[in-house]
Amino acid sequence: MEISLKKGLGIEKMAFLDVHEDTATMAANALNNLIEKNAIDPSNIDRILLGTESALDSSKPTATYAVDMVEQKLGKRVFRHSDVVDMTFACVGAVDALQNALVQVRANPQDKVVVIASDVAKYDLRSPGEYTQGAGAVALLVESDPQLMSFNSIFGISFKSENDFFKPRRQYAVNEATQKYTTDKFLQVYREEPVFDGQFSNQCYQDRIREAYFHYKKKASINETLHERWSSLIFHLPYASHGKRIFTEIYQLEKDERLPDETSDEFYDFDTLKVLARSDEYREFVNNKIKSAQLASGQIGNMYAASIFMSLISELFYKKDDLKSGDIFGFIAYGSGSKAKVFEGHLVDGFACTVDKFRLEERLANRQAIDFKTYEQLHRKAVKKSINQPQHEFVLNNIAGSDHPLIGKRVYTFVY
Repeated sequence: MEISLKKGLGIEKMAFLDVHEDTATMAANALNNLIEKNAIDPSNIDRILLGTESALDSSKPTATYAVDMVEQKLGKRVFRHSDVVDMTFACVGAVDALQNALVQVRANPQDKVVVIASDVAKYDLRSPGEYTQGAGAVALLVESDPQLMSFNSIFGISFKSENDFFKPRRQYAVNEATQKYTTDKFLQVYREEPVFDGQFSNQCYQDRIREAYFHYKKKASINETLHERWSSLIFHLPYASHGKRIFTEIYQLEKDERLPDETSDEFYDFDTLKVLARSDEYREFVNNKIKSAQLASGQIGNMYAASIFMSLISELFYKKDDLKSGDIFGFIAYGSGSKAKVFEGHLVDGFACTVDKFRLEERLANRQAIDFKTYEQLHRKAVKKSINQPQHEFVLNNIAGSDHPLIGKRVYTFVY
């Protein structure tokens, strides 16, 4: 199994939350790190957009918890005039946030907008999705004078309402005396683990990105082959090897100079694309334009909304010496439900100085390995004390119980 996961899915490790961590603490840590490492005056941030599908509340935005934590640490209300918003569309939510941020900054060049992606990918134990779990957060500053990458205003889009993956409020029967499932009483319960159809979700991903890819090409009036124009391809990665697997159809369509017929979703049979994937031509393409971007994913797992941004970080970090200002990156984003967005980014002068601040390998190394028993206990929320003693980070202290007038209230602090 270890060999098949590494060779087939590209998975070597997965990130899993400790007792004191959740979507909000990861978002707060990412926001705090962004501010500190880039010497940003937080009072100058006009808007903070959080893309997540792991929201902690159906009413109060998870971004408000993150912002409150940073203000507590600073000891003042630096974000009193900042607009704080959550955006949700499965794994594409943070790209939606980025697009909104770009629109705002173009309309108001003096504005500064922070986009945060924070998510937890958690699946039922022993389910097909368990191996692709992961967690993490990324924060980026959007302004009119970028230090890393610039974006144009064109986005290729494909949307179709599908039930490939969702997190419904499910009805369970719970016996009040034993707290076990029974037929006595039904309660509406929200669970972190999704309902999904893996094969159907892959097909939705493939169909949406194909439609968005050629939609972008049409809107941008680009006649050349897009993936030849791009120096790097940045995917949303449910698992590390997914991008190179799912792109074979588009690659073959471009190779055959075929425009997809939007009345049909079938273009090539499985065997044709399998032959392409194993060809020297396609393998060289993957090595040159995709491989570096998937390395971090193999060490973290699926980060949902943050996945595509971690893919970008991975590409920049591991390939920095081969890149130059002006290089064009192609972004291929997907969110179940289902929607895809395709867009371009251009590296700007001085981008390498920003990449030097990433310290990706140091961050990946600063994690604690756990045994399988501990992992299962964490998964079942049977652990009450943190496995890894928190240091220099925001932590979840407690959640108010039924004896508290504000049941469910979450209390956070910063541990120095």
